[in-house]
Amino acid sequence: MAVSTAWYRSKAKISQADPQIRGWCPGARRPMMSGDGLVVRVRPWYGRLTKGQAGALAGISAQFGNGLIDLSSRGNLQLRGIRREDHDALLMALATLGLLDASVAGETRRNVITQPFWQMGDLTQRLGDDLSAVLSREDGPELPAKFGFAVDCGPVPLLQGSSADIRIERTQDALIIRADGAERGRAVRPEDAVAAALEMAQWFQDTGGITDGRGRMARHLEAGATLPAAWRTHAMHRGLPPPAPGIYDEGALFGVGFGQIHAEELAEIASMGKLRLTPWRMILIEGARVFPEVAGAVTVPDDPRLRISVCTGAPGCPQGAQPTRALARRIARQGLPEGQALHISGCAKGCAHAGACDLVAVASKEGWAFGRDQRARDLTQGTLDERALREKIKTGQK
Repeated sequence: MAVSTAWYRSKAKISQADPQIRGWCPGARRPMMSGDGLVVRVRPWYGRLTKGQAGALAGISAQFGNGLIDLSSRGNLQLRGIRREDHDALLMALATLGLLDASVAGETRRNVITQPFWQMGDLTQRLGDDLSAVLSREDGPELPAKFGFAVDCGPVPLLQGSSADIRIERTQDALIIRADGAERGRAVRPEDAVAAALEMAQWFQDTGGITDGRGRMARHLEAGATLPAAWRTHAMHRGLPPPAPGIYDEGALFGVGFGQIHAEELAEIASMGKLRLTPWRMILIEGARVFPEVAGAVTVPDDPRLRISVCTGAPGCPQGAQPTRALARRIARQGLPEGQALHISGCAKGCAHAGACDLVAVASKEGWAFGRDQRARDLTQGTLDERALREKIKTGQK
């Protein structure tokens, strides 16, 4: 199970003003080197972990890494601080748990997020399973590494704010396949949904959506690509924002403060039941009627931590120009303007939140840039110190 050392190489110095765009996300077979060691992303099928799998991952994180675990915006777990010499042993452990894809290519293609309130055997679970299986095959479509799919077939879409390029959604009267960035989609029968999604992916390839191995659907449409008329017949059903923490029919849903937990916290959470990971950096414990009593759990709807997205920052990420998580904690205690979300990014890449945000702060060596309703990459190099930045965030003034 050895992995090429080329995947571990990184430049000794990286300019924060011009961050390195890798064009791919870490996986298990292809990890990414960061400032605290290898980042290994584990991608459970339709975001679900059994009690045994989740508990074992907590142990793996503590044994082979630094015990820090990130929740990604695509419903995956990232084990941090993994030592290079332990990577092969980690892969063997993941394989034993049934959490290792057969190949790097299959792992990279299987970017599928599912609405977490599915029931076993329902349409969301079946389509998520079938689509994942096709993408994992050796003859799966050759798509950019960050290209992804959303299976959002509940009564109302919940994933429209999550990163995906092709979406399977319900409208009031139909199941549709919709290209991200398009207001209308193509009606399909459930048995034809996966084939239609792959057909749309092939159209993306054939019409020049991929350049140098990269490409996203919304940008392709913004650049002038026009979907076939038959794929623009049904208006999208406007979805709902991510749900608040609470006790639902399916179980207890709670947030993870700034998207990071410790191995011992995951182990305690795993003891309560099977877990479903969400793209909102929240976890659903199947069947639970109480919240876990761990430090990182966010259980009340008005907790400011639910409205702050933050990357690893310095020193954990070599491209981070400033520490970000300690700042996020201080801002959460300070409070945010009512109804406003904040994105704190250690560099201009904006890994923690790809789109525009109500409030956004981007680090550089000289200080912070601040903006409203912008993306991280839209901001120029800033010079604000923390005190000035926090004042702008508190008042919401640009």
